[in-house]
Amino acid sequence: MTTSRYRDEYRRSLADPQGFWAEAAGALDWERRWDQVLDATQAPLYRWFPGGRLNTCYNALDRHVAAGRGEQLALVYDSPVSGTIRRYTYRELTALVAGFAGALAAEGVGRGDRVILYMPMVPEAVVAMLACARIGAVHSVVFGGFAPAELAKRIDDARPKLVVSASCGLEGARVIPYKPLLDEALALAAHRVERCLILARPQATATLLAGRDRDWQDAVAAARPAPCASVEATDPLYILYTSGTTGKPKGVVRDHGGHAVALRYSMRAVYDIGPGEVFWAASDVGWVVGHSYIVYAPLLTGCTTVLYEGKPVGTPDAGAFWRVVETHRVNALFTAPTAFRAIKKEDPDGRLLAGRDLSSLKTLFLAGERCDPDTVLWAGARLGVPVVDHWWQTETGWPVAANCRGLEPMPVKPGSASVAVPGYDVRVLDDTGTEVAAGTIGNIVIRLPLPPGALPTLWHNDAGYRASYLERYPGHYLTGDAGFVDADGYLSIMSRIDDVINVAGHRLSTGAMEEVLAGHPDVAECAVIGAADALKGQLPVGLVVLKAGVERPHATIVAELVERVRREIGAVAALKHVTVVARLPKTRSGKVLRATMRAIADARDYNVPATIDDPRILDEVAIALQALGYGTGR
Repeated sequence: MTTSRYRDEYRRSLADPQGFWAEAAGALDWERRWDQVLDATQAPLYRWFPGGRLNTCYNALDRHVAAGRGEQLALVYDSPVSGTIRRYTYRELTALVAGFAGALAAEGVGRGDRVILYMPMVPEAVVAMLACARIGAVHSVVFGGFAPAELAKRIDDARPKLVVSASCGLEGARVIPYKPLLDEALALAAHRVERCLILARPQATATLLAGRDRDWQDAVAAARPAPCASVEATDPLYILYTSGTTGKPKGVVRDHGGHAVALRYSMRAVYDIGPGEVFWAASDVGWVVGHSYIVYAPLLTGCTTVLYEGKPVGTPDAGAFWRVVETHRVNALFTAPTAFRAIKKEDPDGRLLAGRDLSSLKTLFLAGERCDPDTVLWAGARLGVPVVDHWWQTETGWPVAANCRGLEPMPVKPGSASVAVPGYDVRVLDDTGTEVAAGTIGNIVIRLPLPPGALPTLWHNDAGYRASYLERYPGHYLTGDAGFVDADGYLSIMSRIDDVINVAGHRLSTGAMEEVLAGHPDVAECAVIGAADALKGQLPVGLVVLKAGVERPHATIVAELVERVRREIGAVAALKHVTVVARLPKTRSGKVLRATMRAIADARDYNVPATIDDPRILDEVAIALQALGYGTGR
């Protein structure tokens, strides 16, 4: 079923990775060519393009200006919560980045120094990231509004010379003061931060501590713009801590050279987007999607990127995304399935699409968690464009599996993330390390070496990298996800490995059950968890959120859902307990907190994840699970 062009490129990427990625690297400007494409002398810790020198910021900004495209739009900031739209050309954004890079340098920040960015979704967050890249500093973006204790953990692990923050963030109608949270985190952290630069926003003021804190604008006004530093391809560009970490944080490291090469390649091969086109990743700069596809990949490609400070619903309604696409003539939209499930829940018939000119939109890309077929089909029917469900992780930095739109598009199989992207040798193994037959669920791994752009290690923690990802299946990277590859080579991600449940000796995927539940016409979104059972080991429990306007009795809907699973999966699924809830607990990036719900159901102690969108939802879920006979713990 796969196309010849895709097959040829995929085979070449695995048969001759050095030649393949050397060719891809030609799309960038290098100060010095690499000594070798891949260094395997420290395997399984591989490095790409050692000896090469380049500057990521130069490739994202300055070279476009030098090529005569300085007046093209680089960044569009759209904030319905503050009623603001601002546009920046490549020339203007380059000047802002150079100016703030100069302010960082004036504070003593240089190559290799860490800078933590604790910022809302404002243009200055993008400026600060690129400014760090410009001078060779290592940025670590912490999602704005993170609890002080979690921010303190990241400060202690990264040991930054400086923190950049803002007076506040905006969450819908709420103003969240950041400075008190930052002050508390700095007091909790063992590492002493010498300096802070604070962006003043009109919605809140911030009290600056004399001798430590300085106003952003004052610092820039007093500094000279900084040129691009000479940086090794293997130098770290950023550290990104994986969401929901407890204890010692896992800091995913991204390097300059491999990262830039992979992201530039992905825009052509996966997203079919080129210079001058408008790319919108509706995410947050605090997450990997924001790093890769709000900031770096679009700008490395010469696109216009959209920075959206808003929600899919509520700012002001479920038609918010359509307004942004129409206003800014977006060519490709990338968001999480949970965003479209929220839109579908509020506007199931797509009435808010009426009158909107979405003719610029070529493709919708969904990633972040598994997308149920019903959402893929709903979005495709409403928008009339291809809907590409693709799969990747914070650790990989760019897609592992996708319907590669730039390599001759393939047929869509709703529920599948399509095929492995060139560079990724994806396998499915059983617990003994044996490759399983097509269609059989197993543990998804990637044969080493990982391609450029994926993490080379964890920050100052090679041993932790080996233990977490490399030791279970030698020669492979363990993704932590479970799924299968079908006879056509299409990969389906069914759940995290921990979410494959064992019911009376049968290994069952909660993702397969969720797919059946989500297909019910009254269901907006759902989650299935495995709860402990004395007789059968585990039993599945379903939690469903209904679409807006559904008035049928919940008991009737629950009975229909139980029967659907029995009919489509079989009695072996043993799904007898389903409950309707108002909402599901999620991280701010949209991932459903299934592990936390399992702990609640099993009456085990649990920590409220720092990334949770609203902790009150856990209490609502606990009450719903208690009504089914499952306990709570803390």
